[in-house]
Amino acid sequence: MLNQKPSGTTESTDAPSEPAKTTWMPREEWVKTQPQALIASCVVLLDQQGRMLMLRYAPGQPSAGSWWLPGGMLDHGEDPLTAACREMHEETGIEMSSVPRLIGVDHRVNVGGTGPVLDCFFHGGTVADGLLSIRLSPEHDQHAFLGLDELNDTPLAEHVRTLEALHTAATTGTVVCLREGQPLGPDGSPL
Repeated sequence: MLNQKPSGTTESTDAPSEPAKTTWMPREEWVKTQPQALIASCVVLLDQQGRMLMLRYAPGQPSAGSWWLPGGMLDHGEDPLTAACREMHEETGIEMSSVPRLIGVDHRVNVGGTGPVLDCFFHGGTVADGLLSIRLSPEHDQHAFLGLDELNDTPLAEHVRTLEALHTAATTGTVVCLREGQPLGPDGSPL
């Protein structure tokens, strides 16, 4: 019988008196055994009243008619922070003046049959009233700054709890870990 060790090695457990035999798996083979996941980045941008910038997906888009944060999948070779800035600009025309701060990570097991996705959420800051001009991409047909009290009556692409947890993280300077959009406590259990 062989046991897999975390380093990609194996050891024999057949006879306690036998010395352990170790074999190494070449890195290029070991990498193929590791989980594959897509990575996305989204931005929480607040206005002076603490409302979040939300975008509505246009007809013909996946999740058409539902609202979510600006963001999307990483391009090949792109890091999550760069993707957040790029997606914000592509979807809204907004060039963020400060470096967004990571406020959360969500692990979703299977998104639309594509497999696991890790969503990285960034706080893009707070914008002054009336100083923001938004130019939507063809992917979206409306934008709005929505308060937490408006979310339950808004068709969302994902969970209200996700947005509530991200809003708290953005406004308190904390970071939230999520699983399937649900915030996790210090012990890893859903809150």
